Amino acid sequence: MRRAGTILWREIDTALSSEIAEGRYPAGSRLPAEAELAARFGVNRHTVRRALAELQSRGTISVERGRGMFVKSPRFSYPVSNRTRFSENVSHIAKKARGRMLQSWQMPATEKLARDLDIQVGATVIAFDDLRVIDGEPVSLTTHHFPADRFHELPTIFADTGSITESLLLLGVDDYTRRLTRVHARRSTPEEAALLKHEPDAPVLVVESINIDRQGRPIEFGNSRSTGGLWEIVLEGSPA
Repeated sequence: MRRAGTILWREIDTALSSEIAEGRYPAGSRLPAEAELAARFGVNRHTVRRALAELQSRGTISVERGRGMFVKSPRFSYPVSNRTRFSENVSHIAKKARGRMLQSWQMPATEKLARDLDIQVGATVIAFDDLRVIDGEPVSLTTHHFPADRFHELPTIFADTGSITESLLLLGVDDYTRRLTRVHARRSTPEEAALLKHEPDAPVLVVESINIDRQGRPIEFGNSRSTGGLWEIVLEGSPA
């Protein structure tokens, strides 16, 4: 019997989340159809949809029109420290995520970009979009910005290496660190939803970052978007 005052969709959410965590529905498996879940829990399909929407918003399941609802891989842990590297962050789960260049362009630095990169407003900036895929699943879309006078060759090099760290090394930057990380959430744009393969208007986690070289000069401003609920951001501090 249900407890008085308990929200029905939350009961369904809790039950399905537990069954997914216990392996009853492993990653990649299909969940029962809405009608079957409604019959199982003794509720209408609208209540089931509310529970499924909550699972989807956390990145637990994906909904593919015409195919059904599928359990997604577990949330990825993404430590953020002064030495954040995407490739190193995913290596602890034995996965390789090579970047894929989508497009590159030049643009004049806005006031915000000029401040973050420590360059003049209007100075030329090299920008490109980088899509990361793990096990066939898109996990992040990042727009990178670099001062053009120093890194004009970077998009071409990145197209071959698929790695920011390797590309910077080839341009003489043997090490860099994270100076600042900003994190917020918002609704995805139609383009982001299509590339990340999630529902239109689904939430995305936005991570803005500024990286600096050994001399403390800003070399990159990055703006990364990933499906809400896919990443667990872990902020790592340093001893005083």
